[in-house]
Amino acid sequence: MTERFEKHITAKESGITAISLLADNTPLSKQKLKSAMANGAAWLESQHGVNRIRRAKKELKQGETLHLYYDSEILSQTADPANLIADEVEYSIWNKPYGMYSQGSKWGDHCTIYRWAEKYFEPGRPAYLVHRLDRAANGLIIIAHNKKTASAFLEMFKQHAIKKHYRAIVEGDLGNIELPFTINAPLDGKPAESMVLEADFNTHGQTTTVLIEIKTGRKHQIRRHLSSTGHPIVGDRQYGAKDTSKNLQLGSVFLSFVCPLNKKLHTYTLS
Repeated sequence: MTERFEKHITAKESGITAISLLADNTPLSKQKLKSAMANGAAWLESQHGVNRIRRAKKELKQGETLHLYYDSEILSQTADPANLIADEVEYSIWNKPYGMYSQGSKWGDHCTIYRWAEKYFEPGRPAYLVHRLDRAANGLIIIAHNKKTASAFLEMFKQHAIKKHYRAIVEGDLGNIELPFTINAPLDGKPAESMVLEADFNTHGQTTTVLIEIKTGRKHQIRRHLSSTGHPIVGDRQYGAKDTSKNLQLGSVFLSFVCPLNKKLHTYTLS
């Protein structure tokens, strides 16, 4: 049975630890509370704003407020490990697996790529998300390790200065189209453009493997665009796939950009 609740507790005096305040005001054991804090379910509201708090023995000041968002189902989730593709010190490139989130929520962040990156290095590094991959997708993703680098990458994405290719397996025969094939169809009232660069039809499986470059970055853009052609991605339960026995067959396989630090062209690929 899922246990889910919120708790908001203000410290009446300075010096009490976060774990003690939570233990005194919730039905959870200290062991469960420490695990929830480590997994990103606790937040501290102070003069510095509202931020996650993971250190159980942090002493609070009078007037500071702890916010606990406890959901046993979310906190019990797991994800396969991400693989480090390249460590560029100021940023790193990862192969995010199917099932791992790009971004967490107030209920936790332990199954996110940025949290994985934070804990991977010794000593640990801060991790900043600069773009996203759907939880159901896999492949290459950039994680920045300081605010300056994160800002540089965010601006590059805004200016479409990073080339991204995705590989998808779609249902049916899309192999007889003239390439490159552009899908220029607005999504959510905004312009959206995807370009099919390669298409290889598999007669045995009645599927087509396509390589796609996106010019914009709308929510679920590739999935929605391919579904609109009558060829949804295999495993895409949300956008009309007939074969939902497999995971979503969509991955980010190519990243290329001029590094904002050394101004050299960097290219990363997955086979």
